Amino acid sequence: MRRGVAITALALVAACGGGEAKAGQGSYATDVASAIPEIEKVTGLTFKHPPVLQEKTKEQVHQYLETEFQKQAGQDIDRQQVAYKLLGLIPDTMNLRSFMLALLTEQVAGYYDPTTKVLYVVKGASPTMVSLTIQHELVHALQDQYTNLDSILNMRGDDDRQTAAQAVMEGQATLVSFELMTGGRGNIAEQLGWDRIRQSIRQERTSMPLMAAAPLFIQESLLFPYLSGAEFMHQFQMREHGKEPFGAALPTSTEQVIHPSAYFSTPRDVPTRVTLPAPHGATDVYQNNLGEFSTRVFIYQHVQDQNEAVRSAQGWDGDRYMVLKTPKGDGLVWVTVWDSPVDAAEFTSAMEDVISLQFGSPTPHTNAQQVRSYETHTRTLTLWGGQVDGRPTVVYVDVPAGSPTDVIDVSKVKLTQ
Repeated sequence: MRRGVAITALALVAACGGGEAKAGQGSYATDVASAIPEIEKVTGLTFKHPPVLQEKTKEQVHQYLETEFQKQAGQDIDRQQVAYKLLGLIPDTMNLRSFMLALLTEQVAGYYDPTTKVLYVVKGASPTMVSLTIQHELVHALQDQYTNLDSILNMRGDDDRQTAAQAVMEGQATLVSFELMTGGRGNIAEQLGWDRIRQSIRQERTSMPLMAAAPLFIQESLLFPYLSGAEFMHQFQMREHGKEPFGAALPTSTEQVIHPSAYFSTPRDVPTRVTLPAPHGATDVYQNNLGEFSTRVFIYQHVQDQNEAVRSAQGWDGDRYMVLKTPKGDGLVWVTVWDSPVDAAEFTSAMEDVISLQFGSPTPHTNAQQVRSYETHTRTLTLWGGQVDGRPTVVYVDVPAGSPTDVIDVSKVKLTQ
């Protein structure tokens, strides 16, 4: 779940109005009182204090969502929108801010706010939905008593790390909910099977009209913390019984969430940090990263081949993209680092397929420095693979037609662990 594009109940910050009740009082006292001991038993953690509950109408939720969306994600989401359109992840006509606001309003039945320490329930939701929501959000309230959820939500410029951390939070809450459904009778994966669990989560999240109509990238970004997060937490519980993956134990990349070997190896497979130099003839508007998971979704959304997408993203070891403002319009530089030359070559091949499909099969031209260039009526693209600091690296540039593509000096890109 990434900032701006995949804010869910965990990331809804701030409050407004509404009646207040302690856990043992109010309309939902029975739901809370019965859920708390069950959650404590499954997680092995004890509530240090009961959460406060408040009710809100759907209209109140929309109003404060709009305010907080602007405060928390407004600037980022507008800049991310540029990157995602250039990468072909969302339609050129989409207003990402408006769409996400409507999507979040559609989805929210309740949420826990780590800033005010309040669990909110939306008035008018079905009793079954409210009961399930309270269970899930109580886990977030419990997590917040053992780690700083605010620090996770306020990460900036490292979407991959934030998504990985949120996968732990949502994954644990999801796994607890499934275990409560089975009465906490042992291994949830053995009882239901991961295929059934994944199917159940997908059906729940895509049963709403806006979610079902969302671009694949948005759908998968929203689903990842629940699907892959639950599987990661299952692995963690099996391997690190009695421990919690909070603080320094949080995974630092979606690679670590997807591949248990990357997280549980000693030392862990940590991503390479990519630092981009200032651009030439353009302005650096925004920087962030995609990570292995979003790189995989990016490739799949274009090529529609799961095997190619998985194979081409595997071996990811770090990335950084920069949104540019050039004299002729918006542009993008994306630098990716790979575990081996073979991994870099797999990704380069996939990028050639992506460019062909996204831009109508433009003819590539390769110069003496092995830079592939492509010209369309509206865009100039380059794709280069080589070594930076001795590491296999691929650089992709997309700028308005006729603009210089040497917008960054690759020799000045810095790679650190």
